[in-house]
Amino acid sequence: MPYVDGFLVPVPVKNLPAYRSLSRRMGKIWREYGALEFRECVGDDLDPKMAGPFKGALQLKRGETVMFSWIVYKSRAHRDRVNAQAMKDPRTAKMMALKAMPFDCTRMAGGGFKVLVDL
Repeated sequence: MPYVDGFLVPVPVKNLPAYRSLSRRMGKIWREYGALEFRECVGDDLDPKMAGPFKGALQLKRGETVMFSWIVYKSRAHRDRVNAQAMKDPRTAKMMALKAMPFDCTRMAGGGFKVLVDL
């Protein structure tokens, strides 16, 4: 079964173009090292009637939205290899050293997930 890294990231709406640019560059690196999918989705309907809102979980501030992101791998071992290679890549180090990230890294949530259902 595939393995998925998932993330919730609060991003100021005004920073979406910079976030998108950063994400596209990061995604290309992860795909080069073998990630099967790299997805970034921007919040659109953040007040659903059927569940608690993402914006509450992240304590969004005025002018922020949520990015719902995931990366798919063949397995957890594959994820570990891809992440190790991508994190050693000098392009990644350069991007992560940015003084002005387009989001608050301390409020980002993420984790690794085993796929339970795959239809």
